Amino acid sequence: MSAKTATSTTPLGVYCSYMKRRVKKQILPALAVAALALSATLLFTSSTTAPGSTVRPSPTATPKASAKTTATPTPTATPLPSSAQLVVPFLVQAPFGIWDPLHEDACEETSLMMVRHFYEKTTFTREEGDAEITEFVRYQEARGYGVSISLQDLNMFAKMFYNMDTGRIVTIKSVDDIKKEIAAGRPVIVGAAGKELENKNFSNGGPVYHMLVITGYDARGFITNDPGVSQGEDFRYSYDNLYNAIHNWDPTDIKKGAKELLVFD
Repeated sequence: MSAKTATSTTPLGVYCSYMKRRVKKQILPALAVAALALSATLLFTSSTTAPGSTVRPSPTATPKASAKTTATPTPTATPLPSSAQLVVPFLVQAPFGIWDPLHEDACEETSLMMVRHFYEKTTFTREEGDAEITEFVRYQEARGYGVSISLQDLNMFAKMFYNMDTGRIVTIKSVDDIKKEIAAGRPVIVGAAGKELENKNFSNGGPVYHMLVITGYDARGFITNDPGVSQGEDFRYSYDNLYNAIHNWDPTDIKKGAKELLVFD
């Protein structure tokens, strides 16, 4: 018997032959599956990556800090004082009680004269006051102006006659608009429908058109220098009465006149 034949017929030879057949059946198919999976992975990578490029992990986005919103504070209005009064020298428009045509309509000139002496911190006698009123009235008459003038006219003459060039006309919408000027240290000149004013010292129910100076206010109302009566120094009007009566000069109807005031800065 040859050696080859002897080897194949021994128990050991039979066992080895059996194991070879088993490896071929179980191990080789598994290796084939693994090889196919590796080939698929390499093929996918090469198709999604540009030649020569390196695949890098995607950077992680850094969250942006949210911008802080700071609210702009709303300015608060300074509250008005509960009362205020300016010391404005007083003069009645007829210093000697002579209510002739010149003095009867001199409330505008006298009102401006009082405010002028307030700013200049000067005083005057009755004689000096009467002479100043007369000169001022004649000055306007020489330029063609009549007995009644508006706040705009008075402001113009303040520049021409007194060299007071800081006047301004303000349209008012409430009592507080007047209070603000007084609290800031500025006497207020207003025109008014005289017959609407509650002043028992007026004769014949008061003039159709009147002008006066508001010098202060408190819980009781406005404090004025009213040149229309000898008792006019610190004369009081209620808030409603004076405010409702305020009208600038209107030759057709005084009640149609604008609600305005004249102050000097």
